[in-house]
Formats: sequence, C-alpha cells, structure tokens
Amino acid sequence: MIRDTSAKNTAKDAPEKASAKKAASAKPAETPAAKTSAVKAPRVPAGKKAIIAIAPPSFRRERALIKRGVWPVAGCDEAGRGPLAGPVVAAAVILDPDRIPRGIDDSKRLTAEERERLFDKICATAQVSVAVASPSRIDRDNILRASLWALKRAVVALPDAPRHVFVDGRDRLDTECDCEAVIGGDGIVLSIAAASIVAKVTRDRLMCALAQDCPGYGFEQHKGYAVPEHLEALDRLGPSVHHRSFFAPVAAARAKHMPWTVEPVQDLFSVTEVEVRVEAQIEIDAPTGL
Repeated sequence: MIRDTSAKNTAKDAPEKASAKKAASAKPAETPAAKTSAVKAPRVPAGKKAIIAIAPPSFRRERALIKRGVWPVAGCDEAGRGPLAGPVVAAAVILDPDRIPRGIDDSKRLTAEERERLFDKICATAQVSVAVASPSRIDRDNILRASLWALKRAVVALPDAPRHVFVDGRDRLDTECDCEAVIGGDGIVLSIAAASIVAKVTRDRLMCALAQDCPGYGFEQHKGYAVPEHLEALDRLGPSVHHRSFFAPVAAARAKHMPWTVEPVQDLFSVTEVEVRVEAQIEIDAPTGL
C-alpha cells in the first residue's frame, strides 16, 4: 500500500514556515536613509587608493557683495610666517570680475611653474599691492603682529580703497572698511587665493636674491624654512643678518657662534640668602604696657 506523505510533510512544515514569517516581520525595515547610505558608500577595492576631490576656491562671496552694491572687494594673504630667515610678505588683490584668470587656487596646491604663470596673469588683470615685514620688525613685534602689520599695509596700498576685505586666518585687520577673517580662506575665497599666489611668488623671488647676498645657507632652495640642510648650515655658519633672532634654532646658533651677544637669564626660582641685622635695641617698659 502506498501512503501519501505530502499531507503529513505539509502539516510538519507549517509551524516552521509560521515561525519564519514571524521572524521576518520582527526584523526592522530598512529606512530610506540607511538605503541611501548603503548606496553612497561604495567599498574601495583592496590595493587601490580612494581619490578625494577638493573643490577649488570660488568667487561666490565676492559676487554676493557685488549684488549688494559693495565694491571693490579685496582678498589678502601672507607668506613666510614659519621660516627662520627672510621677511614676511603680504599681498592684497582686487580681482576684475570680467577678467579672472583660470586656474587660481591655494598657492600650496600649485607647482612653482603654475604659480609663476598665474602671478603674471593676476598682475596683468587685477589690482595688486605688496607689503614686507623685515626680520628686524619680526624680532621687535613678534611674528603675528608683524604679519598683521604687513597685511594692513598691503590693503592700504591698493590703488582703489576696498569697501570689504577678506583675510586668510582667524585675525581681522584694523582697516577702515569691513574686514572678514576666513579660516582656510586661501582654499575658499578666490581673492584670497590670488593674494596667496602673489605673496608666495614675491617672497620666493626675494629669498633667491638673499641667497646671492648670503651664500652658503641655501635660501634659493628652502626659502628659509627649517629643513635639515638649513639647520646644518645655521649650525656651521651661524646666523646671518636675514635670520630671525628669537626663533629657537637661530638663538641656539647665535649662542654658539656669538656668545657675547647672549644676555644671561636670571633664574627666577633660585633662593637668595638675605642677612638681617638689628642696629638698635628697644627697651620695653612693663608697667606702662609698652
């Protein structure tokens, strides 16, 4: 006799299918955000590098001011805060909205050849001014104050007085017009990026000229920055007149080669013995309470 087992199998599988349906219904549904994130975050294959696109600086902020009737608008930036030698160079630029050179970007993202090419185009189409803070001013005022002084001088030296100024960094300038500080501005605001190119190219040319005046330091190569070659030359030759005296490596080289110029520093934590002498004696009259 042949038995029909399909009914029994169906009866046995029914509880399992019911439990599977309950588990499926208990599972939380994917939200649209989760689906979107899953689509927008593709996996990078092993052995390959992910490329992050960085947006170039734009003229958006300047155009917004122009629409409000605010013009001219300048951008300013400096080059040379970090080096051990040479001046700080500040530049201010008012771009012509109808003749903006293509390829303007943060000077640090460009090659030396690109900076030189854009420097000529910016100077040919825009209003440009440059100011320099010497190493002696840096020694006197400190690097921050000297940089802000040079930036303000560059803004004042523009042919047309700007009505609004964008400056790279967190410190605003004491100018007669409105000044807006933009952190990372050389990569955001096109006018600041143009000023960064002008300042960088001008300072690089100055350092190449100083290399001829003071050979042996390699200013034409490292532009005064604290690279190993510069530190070795500084230790071997001592500081030049173009070095910043109060920067630590320069001060150490001066103490080695010119110790008579270094004033001894008093130890504020030393203990000084003080001898106290009593020159006169005071007699106390007991009855009077003195």
